[in-house]
Amino acid sequence: MKVIGYVRVSTTKQVQFGLSLEAQQQKIRQYCELYDLDLVQIIVDGGESAGTLNRKGIQEVIDLLESNEVSGLIVTKLDRLTRSIKDLHYLLENLFKKASLFSVSELIDTRSPSGRLVLNILTSVSQWERETISERVKESLRSKRSNGEYTGGKTPLGWKLDEQGNEVPDNEEQELIDVVRGLRSYDLTYELIARKLTESKAKTRTGNTKFSKSSVKRLNDAETIEERAKRLGS
Repeated sequence: MKVIGYVRVSTTKQVQFGLSLEAQQQKIRQYCELYDLDLVQIIVDGGESAGTLNRKGIQEVIDLLESNEVSGLIVTKLDRLTRSIKDLHYLLENLFKKASLFSVSELIDTRSPSGRLVLNILTSVSQWERETISERVKESLRSKRSNGEYTGGKTPLGWKLDEQGNEVPDNEEQELIDVVRGLRSYDLTYELIARKLTESKAKTRTGNTKFSKSSVKRLNDAETIEERAKRLGS
């Protein structure tokens, strides 16, 4: 079976470091070797959100599948392809009734009815979690502040106050947290990560473009949206 691979990262910083893209491509190649699939090419979307199909790479994927030049698509994880139930439904109805979809991490193979069922269940649960988690965190924090638990001052890394004084995720800092943790997963030292962030012209909360070992460690230790939701029991 001739197949294509598809890899994606959501931020320009991840594109600059490149490690996530390389890791995804390696997993796809290994999967094809294991299951004797003929990998024609790997298509890359760098710095693109999975909230829409308006991406150059995914449109190229759609064109190849519609033209029957290949028989299947491989991704390392479903959220690399899409984070939208609506878009997934479109792809299933228009592409993957004939072509096959494989996901390395979730062990999805839509050549079978059970594989298609698992795919729909995983996507539904994933979207529900994303849509509710931010609201649960916001409600929990609002409740704590109304009980006098929030005393003002600087918000933690990864967070900021909105116009109503609610503590909400700071997208740019959450992005930096993701980048730092991703690089740490490859056993890079804080010092090396600080140098890479400095070279990439990323900025600290104060607007400084020079990162130190300690500032990187603080980012690595900062809470993500998911971690805060879990800690607050929301």
